[in-house]
Amino acid sequence: MDKFVIEGGHRLRGTVAVAGSKNAVLALIPATLLAPGIHRIRHTPNLRDVWTMSRLMATLGAHVELDSSGELFVDTRAIEHFEAPYEHVKRMRASIYVLGPLLARFGRARVSLPGGCAFGPRPVDLHLKGMEKLGAHITIEHGYIDARTDRLRGAPIHLDVPSVGATVNILYAAALADGETVITNAAMEPEVTALARVLVAMGARIDGIGTSTLRIEGVRELQPLPWVENIPDRIEAATFLIAAAMTRGSIRLTCVNPYHLGTVLDKLEEIGCILDIDGSTVELRCNGELRPSNVTTAPYPGFPTDVQAQWAALMLTAGGSSRVTDTIYPTRFGYVPELRRLGADIEVIENTAIINGQARLEGATVMSSDLRASASLVLAGLVADGRTDVLRIYHLDRGYERLEERLRRLGAAIERVPTDEF
Repeated sequence: MDKFVIEGGHRLRGTVAVAGSKNAVLALIPATLLAPGIHRIRHTPNLRDVWTMSRLMATLGAHVELDSSGELFVDTRAIEHFEAPYEHVKRMRASIYVLGPLLARFGRARVSLPGGCAFGPRPVDLHLKGMEKLGAHITIEHGYIDARTDRLRGAPIHLDVPSVGATVNILYAAALADGETVITNAAMEPEVTALARVLVAMGARIDGIGTSTLRIEGVRELQPLPWVENIPDRIEAATFLIAAAMTRGSIRLTCVNPYHLGTVLDKLEEIGCILDIDGSTVELRCNGELRPSNVTTAPYPGFPTDVQAQWAALMLTAGGSSRVTDTIYPTRFGYVPELRRLGADIEVIENTAIINGQARLEGATVMSSDLRASASLVLAGLVADGRTDVLRIYHLDRGYERLEERLRRLGAAIERVPTDEF
């Protein structure tokens, strides 16, 4: 097991390319189950979550390889199994994405109830209700979802909340169902839009892409694609921008889609950062004092819940009091006690963190509790006086590729070292 050792006080300067989107590629990989054949997904990040999904696909009979250029090769011609076992699914909630494709292709799926980050319950009932609306019979026994159908049939499906996961699973299943499916209150995140466009390229018929109403006319079969280009990771991009702002540095991001970062970029300008956006490049400069700012998370295009922990860390360096409210995962504040160990002045009341900025942060040993919490602790370590040790960075490795190497190239003093922690 590894940890990060960080010496704070170094400004970040330089250029960094944004990696491919973790959340998008985790939706694209199961889509290959819908069309037996050879698929290639470019700009795939080398992450723990990608390998978890790849191993899960292998248990189903797929052959998966990731080369050094970031191209993922997936061969789904020999799929013979329809069970996603607990040993893989427990590691990542996105593993439930195989439910829709297996049901559509085999009329049968047996998927373990998923695990994932420990910041409150995220039930899968919307996924199951969607499958039932399309004609599947669902039972849950011994910790497994068992879904069966003779033939999926299109239906109107309204989501009580715009769940990304449920929208993705319903898209898979509806693409091969008989007749029309209409999803209302669908998630509009860029990762959903990217999947829908790939499905259309494979032969699916989907209208309303990028909106909250998706119309899917089922087809008999889909075709594999020679290659698919993954979108940039908007959460990684936001994390690097926030890191530069916290250290009062300057950074140039390449391979980024600024349209996916609208609310984050607006907030960075609001607090006093200078931004220059040109095509797929975003430059940020931040020299002086930052103003406090309140954020409330919301489904896309609102402020991302996956950036709230990093934003809270940023507000520690701003003058005055700020509030971070999470309306999506109200208990997602497991990082706060660890930031307090560094000297942060933060209080959590219900689903809001109240942050008093410009407290002096001092290095200490802190422990990660989930993926984005890990990022907030690393960011805080970059500006804390002295040495900060961030433990359990395997959480962070789920979503950031070689983060310490890329931060070092920007001027950070950060090393990955082994630890004897169990």
